[in-house]
Amino acid sequence: MRCIEITAPGGPEVLKLASRAVPVPGPGEILIEIAYAGVNRPDALQRAGAYKAPPGASDLPGLEASGRIAALGPGVSGWSVGDPVCALLPGGGYAEYATCPAAHTLPIPIGISLRDAACLPETCFTVWSNVVMRGGLSAGERFLIHGGSSGIGTTAIQIARALGARVWATAGSAEKCSACEALGATAINYREADFAEVLRAEGGANLILDMVGGSYIARNLKALADEGRMVFIAFLESPKAEINFAQVMLRRLTITGSTLRPQSDTAKAEIARQLRAQVWPMIEAGKLKVVQDSVFPLEEAASAHARMESSAHIGKIVLRLF
Repeated sequence: MRCIEITAPGGPEVLKLASRAVPVPGPGEILIEIAYAGVNRPDALQRAGAYKAPPGASDLPGLEASGRIAALGPGVSGWSVGDPVCALLPGGGYAEYATCPAAHTLPIPIGISLRDAACLPETCFTVWSNVVMRGGLSAGERFLIHGGSSGIGTTAIQIARALGARVWATAGSAEKCSACEALGATAINYREADFAEVLRAEGGANLILDMVGGSYIARNLKALADEGRMVFIAFLESPKAEINFAQVMLRRLTITGSTLRPQSDTAKAEIARQLRAQVWPMIEAGKLKVVQDSVFPLEEAASAHARMESSAHIGKIVLRLF
């Protein structure tokens, strides 16, 4: 099979087309013939040598994909060869075939193409587990998402809106702010306004989903309402900051966060179960639509990474495997 290997830690140029044997699904796993693979920030971190694949996972990048089931491993039930699926992968998505636990696999929502379906797993797993399961967002609450025009951001805006929350989103250009507004968020251009002041004027955010960190951390605390929650999913600026923790005590704030890839297969299976029950109906009802930026052929994976790291994109970037 064709695949993309990371030849050495470095920039996008270290991604090279290669050939490997087709993997064999083990117990409880399925083999997917991949049509499209999503491109995500963790892929770039892995390429740079800052995010190692967990034990037993493929060393190839790629954490989500769509396609059709090519083979079933021992003990797998409920799926058939040929079924169209999308899946959260432990790795290996930048290839014509990849294996993954059957419990992390989901049917393609009705009305969704294979191309759009490749954009769903990583973002939906991340947003649902952090905004709802960990962050506890509920109807009527005020929700702030940073990076509102990213794949995570566009998904978070729509899920929060579908749950009945009021949504604010930060973005760095008029075009990106317009994209956030089109999805139902109140956009804040962080180059022109202080998001903390905007949210304080509204009574404060009940929940903030942050992927920036660094200088945003103290400002997030200021933006939170009393009893507010802050959930971290990445630190694009820095994981370090100096803050006054007395505010956490006095205002009864909650600070938490998570990364998806290192979690247990059981934990990911539970997220998949909730997505199928709660989020897939949102998609099929038209309440959650994929926002896609661009499609690159597999052999142009380096260009896809350069596009993502330029931060010029709005929504998801995918690789086409055929």
